[in-house]
Amino acid sequence: MLSVLIPASNEERYIGPCLAALFASVGLRGQAIVIANGCRDHTADVARGVNTNGWDLVVLERAEGGKPAALNAGDAVAAHRTRVYLDADVIVSSGLMAALAQVLATEAPRYASGTPHIPRAQSAVTRAYARFWQRLPFNRTTAPGYGLFAVNAAARARWGAFPTLISDDTFVRLHFTPKERVQVADTYDWPMIEGFAALTRVRRRQDEGVRELAARHPALMANEGKSPLGAGALASLALRDPMGFATYAAVSLAVRAKRGGDGFTRGR
Repeated sequence: MLSVLIPASNEERYIGPCLAALFASVGLRGQAIVIANGCRDHTADVARGVNTNGWDLVVLERAEGGKPAALNAGDAVAAHRTRVYLDADVIVSSGLMAALAQVLATEAPRYASGTPHIPRAQSAVTRAYARFWQRLPFNRTTAPGYGLFAVNAAARARWGAFPTLISDDTFVRLHFTPKERVQVADTYDWPMIEGFAALTRVRRRQDEGVRELAARHPALMANEGKSPLGAGALASLALRDPMGFATYAAVSLAVRAKRGGDGFTRGR
């Protein structure tokens, strides 16, 4: 059995499909915890209205925003020691939860994720950016874990409460060496944000998150495990996809041109 924690801030458009896909999981029933944090919409009501299909559903409503605090609130009521942390706009495939539970059924510390799939974006700029981004070294590592990651009891003991950090998913992933991370073949859909301005905003926040993590927890960075992207490899990628490279480079330049806090930024 496992507990699935879903922090959700103003996610009334997404939480229903997210939960419906989770509750359609085959071969497994568990606990789903939706933490509606700082919502000004009907996220909690939508969540309560989804057919649970035998899953236990807990909906927490918090007036305060902030993802780390929401994750800590969810952890406090989780019934099972195996934990899945799931973004509210992610759609899991029907076999993913059972596959994660299987690989996490060990006494050794283990971090796991599914195989991410980025659905076709509506905007051409996002399609080009996503195509190139998926070929970068980070996305070639085992279990990059964006949008969804899972840990067993021994792995969850590696850290205490979630600290107030931008990049909570990277913070968790880097508590584990590449050999301790497992990626199952079952997929999940992780939508990428639409449009150049939005991509720049999200990318800026992601970069700030990495810098913050390196400054506050430098020892964790040794567990990254991704290959460096040299000039030759970059040139090869650019030749294979000139439009994707140009879009990615333009976003990168826009990020460097302006740095600063944008507050909470969605990954879509």
